[in-house]
Amino acid sequence: MAIYKNGLFLTKSNEACYDVVHAAGARAPNPGIFKCPGCGHEIVVPMGHTLPAEDHHEHTGSQGSVRWQLIVSHGNYAKKRVSPVKR
Repeated sequence: MAIYKNGLFLTKSNEACYDVVHAAGARAPNPGIFKCPGCGHEIVVPMGHTLPAEDHHEHTGSQGSVRWQLIVSHGNYAKKRVSPVKR
């Protein structure tokens, strides 16, 4: 889980980009911190980069495939409407 000290640096958002789960190896639609919903692993992806591939880290069968969900981004990018990345 992402941890922070000063809540003044973060703003709550209801933008749809935080609800989308992206396939491993897909182009990141936003820069930011992404979390794998299967195991909780977190990574930082810069602007214009791709999300780590399926072989980035190992999962058990019950965790499913490696996938990524945006959990923190810059407000200028989060407000852009992005479509889910096709798996």
